[in-house]
Amino acid sequence: MVAKNTTVPKDRQLEEDVELYGLRRRSRLERMLGPEWYRLLRGLVTNPLSIAGIVILAFFFAVAALAPVLAPPVRANANPYLIPRDGFGPQPQPPGTEWKRNPPPVPAWYKTVTGKDKWVHLLGTTSGQFDIFYGMVWGTRTAIFVGVVVVASALLIGLVIGSLAGYRGGFLDDVLMRILEIFQAFPFLLAALTLTSILVPLVGRGIWPAMIALIAFGWMTYGRLIRGDILTIKERDYVMAARVIGAKDSRILLQHILPNAIFATMVLASLDVGAIVLSFAALSFLGVGTDIGYADWGQIISFARDYILSLDRFWFIVVYPGVALLLFGLGWNLIGDALRDILDPKLRSARG
Repeated sequence: MVAKNTTVPKDRQLEEDVELYGLRRRSRLERMLGPEWYRLLRGLVTNPLSIAGIVILAFFFAVAALAPVLAPPVRANANPYLIPRDGFGPQPQPPGTEWKRNPPPVPAWYKTVTGKDKWVHLLGTTSGQFDIFYGMVWGTRTAIFVGVVVVASALLIGLVIGSLAGYRGGFLDDVLMRILEIFQAFPFLLAALTLTSILVPLVGRGIWPAMIALIAFGWMTYGRLIRGDILTIKERDYVMAARVIGAKDSRILLQHILPNAIFATMVLASLDVGAIVLSFAALSFLGVGTDIGYADWGQIISFARDYILSLDRFWFIVVYPGVALLLFGLGWNLIGDALRDILDPKLRSARG
């Protein structure tokens, strides 16, 4: 008599174990990213705050990507970031004013949306007759570039200094933290304003002097935060085990400590993007940022300085770039708040 094969297939046995012990089957994406990064990504696409922030930022990124279509430059070889002007008159013109001098080529979408064959100033002009619509569209690229590059650079500097100070400790920690405290003693915007004023005669006007100043005085919070997290995590059992088996310090820091210590710093960085763009706009408004006529939201607002007492008539100079700055910062703040809720176990338990 032949005995029956009672061997249970592996897939069926796994399913029975999952059902019996209440286990959860991990998806391929979760296995690839790891549990913490998967939880972070899943939270971002399911949290209402982050969804709202992603929608807002997706709009700005779409405008930046479609800038040559939405607001084509006047000439093919011209610098697209210089706002075209319709004359040199000192008084701003309201939205809908006809563009009389050197209008840009009319794009395909223009007649369908506006019903007009010729360019008009859709959002009006500033003093000096700079077109606000063109400056708003191309200023989106400036805002994204400045925000991402400044925050990424400051974050990198803070991670390097904070990681070395927290992991090495001792004399190196003392020296790096004293340097950090010296930089942190200066008021942020005042220090950035002073350094920008020093750099402009050396490297010329443009976006780089203000960006360098914002980076130079923007890395300290990241360094202090990552140092504190590393001081806690480097005493964990899995780090001790890595030391026992002879792992190199660079491997321990980069593969075991930083991936588990960087989450709080990421939240702070996402919250800072909008603040950095606002600070950059403030420097442009004060006259030490970009060149006159450069496509930057702060530059557009700066044209309203002579009309502060007449904003009931020339409101469009301030309202459009002001709303853009508000929404851009709001989008990043919503994502940052969502990241904080996802990564903070106390807030997660309170909400759940």
